Amino acid sequence: MQNKKWSIFLINLFLTFILFFISSSSYSFVHYINAVFYLTFFYIVIFLFMYIAKGGFFDGVTFSFRRFHHVILKSNDYLEEWKEKPLPSQKFNKRFYSVLKFQVISLFAYLLILLIIYYI
Repeated sequence: MQNKKWSIFLINLFLTFILFFISSSSYSFVHYINAVFYLTFFYIVIFLFMYIAKGGFFDGVTFSFRRFHHVILKSNDYLEEWKEKPLPSQKFNKRFYSVLKFQVISLFAYLLILLIIYYI
């Protein structure tokens, strides 16, 4: 598992180099830091969304919409499967979350190291 996390991190570094060479007009250290920031920000947004979903924030909203849909359609489903469907926090993939958490932490640390090098 650790080897997989590090290989994904190296793939992310390769993606930052590709993003850097494609998007920048002049190749400077500042543009490379910007490319690393863009990828890190993308990972942070996904990680925070998963963190909120893991905490159960969307469970009440999801359950309410399922109940509303059941009441409005007046379906005579005596099994009432909408009550037994898993909520977003129950369908949570812990392995993907741990890999994503490692990527966010490592890319953020890499970004901080680059910023320290730039400002010193």
